Amino acid sequence: MTGLHTDPAAALAAAGRHLAALGLSPGTSGNLSLRTADGILVTPTGRPLAALEASGLSLLDPGGRVRTGPPPTKEVPLHLAVHDRLAGAAAVVHLHSTYAVALACTEPDDPDDALIPFTPYAVMRLGRVPLLPYAHPGTPELADGVRHLPEDTAAFLLAQHGPVIVGRDLDEAVGRAVELEQACRLQFALAPAPRVRTLTPAQRAHLTTRTRRTAGNPTEDPE
Repeated sequence: MTGLHTDPAAALAAAGRHLAALGLSPGTSGNLSLRTADGILVTPTGRPLAALEASGLSLLDPGGRVRTGPPPTKEVPLHLAVHDRLAGAAAVVHLHSTYAVALACTEPDDPDDALIPFTPYAVMRLGRVPLLPYAHPGTPELADGVRHLPEDTAAFLLAQHGPVIVGRDLDEAVGRAVELEQACRLQFALAPAPRVRTLTPAQRAHLTTRTRRTAGNPTEDPE
């Protein structure tokens, strides 16, 4: 899928457009990153993945500071933590795909393995899929949860938020993202109705306050 692009920025933009075309990235949700020889390429804030262009990406140094390009996604701390913690995480895909988000809003029997192994493909491509506790989007606390994951984690879920998938390259990460969404869909079709979890009143109040604070700057708080 991205193998036709030798330029990392063109490959990352193509991956984002591909995921959007599959319906896995509604609106301006979702963000991607790719470790390169020049730094870490990330998608910009407030930009739909469907509209990504190679020239519109952000290039970060290893500490997350912008070298070139527009303001990056607010989930930079999450991406940096994933690149730092997970072995082979050259590419990182974070989506708000419907069925994976739905699974992230449930109470699994085992939070260390939220995905029921219905098919061999999910086991082979994804392995165990942990569900991390809720933390507000774009915060250091969200990134902190990553540091407790097994180093060989290929995909995990952020409670009430969505999936994060990694790969040794973009094609592997994108392929795993598609596999995870299908596996989550299959789980809802086959498994008994799960116990669902909603945001608490305190979590809702925090998000409402932040939304009002950023209302005058609509680009401050998108993905």
